[in-house]
Amino acid sequence: MAYIKLQSACVLALSLGMTALAQASAPLATEYGCVNCHGVNPRGEAPSFELLAAKMSKYQGDEAGLSEKVVKYRTGEPLEHIDAHERISAATATVLLRWLAEGGK
Repeated sequence: MAYIKLQSACVLALSLGMTALAQASAPLATEYGCVNCHGVNPRGEAPSFELLAAKMSKYQGDEAGLSEKVVKYRTGEPLEHIDAHERISAATATVLLRWLAEGGK
């Protein structure tokens, strides 16, 4: 019985953690330095968050397409290899790209 309660508590904690992660996309963009290149004054040829959100909108509700985009994002395809993109975890990249697909606000 104690095992079941512990297991339930772990599932609840993970669920709450994932919810918090999903709601923390704008702070994640700051934490991971995304704003340095894609913020108010985009660096070099980096697209702004607004442009990225417009491009990513086609993936809203398309988990398979989003997953494929996450892989490309992290491996540098079709763009040049960007160290910051390659260092980010798949889970965090998924949250950030989903945030952009939903408008990036």
